[in-house]
Amino acid sequence: MKEEGNVMMIAQRMISGVSPSPSSTPHSQATQPPLPTPSPYSFSVASTRLRSRPSIYAYELILRLLALLFSFISALSLAAPSPKGTKRGAISRFYDSPQLTYCFTVSILAFIYSAFQLFKRVCDIAYRGVLISDMTSDYLSFILDQLTGYLLVSSSSVTIPVFQQMDSQTSLWKAAILAVCMSFTAFMVLAVSALLSGYKLCKRIIW
Repeated sequence: MKEEGNVMMIAQRMISGVSPSPSSTPHSQATQPPLPTPSPYSFSVASTRLRSRPSIYAYELILRLLALLFSFISALSLAAPSPKGTKRGAISRFYDSPQLTYCFTVSILAFIYSAFQLFKRVCDIAYRGVLISDMTSDYLSFILDQLTGYLLVSSSSVTIPVFQQMDSQTSLWKAAILAVCMSFTAFMVLAVSALLSGYKLCKRIIW
């Protein structure tokens, strides 16, 4: 019995001598920092913004760049030819003909409009909604795309009869043909852009 009592006393001393683990006390649980969880925004915003945009924005960006390029070529082709080698009384420069002047002016306007739209698309990708809100941009793009496209196709149509009054051997005649072709191509690109603008506008209003 004495040995059993000694064993009981030793066991009680061993149990009482064990200190509780720090993780089991409420104070240690309160002071222990929580485990860090990965944030869904831990990636770079600048690198993922373009990928997060729908594919229609990428197509629209390419169309604006093409319209900018074609309208620039149309205007440059009319301004570049030299009047050397032309007959007296014939059309030597584009400003000698009202039709060619109208075609040049419309090409410059289409170039400025396409540059603005391209700049806005780049700003939307980098900093969304800083320049113009999305709803206002959809309305303006839908209206101005059709207006610019009408001006381009009208300038191309009024310039075609001028070819009969020009010498086919002059550089201005070749430049006028190139300007009409590029102007009509820019009209086709803007027509597709107008369809995309109308789709985005209908999706915002109806759908």
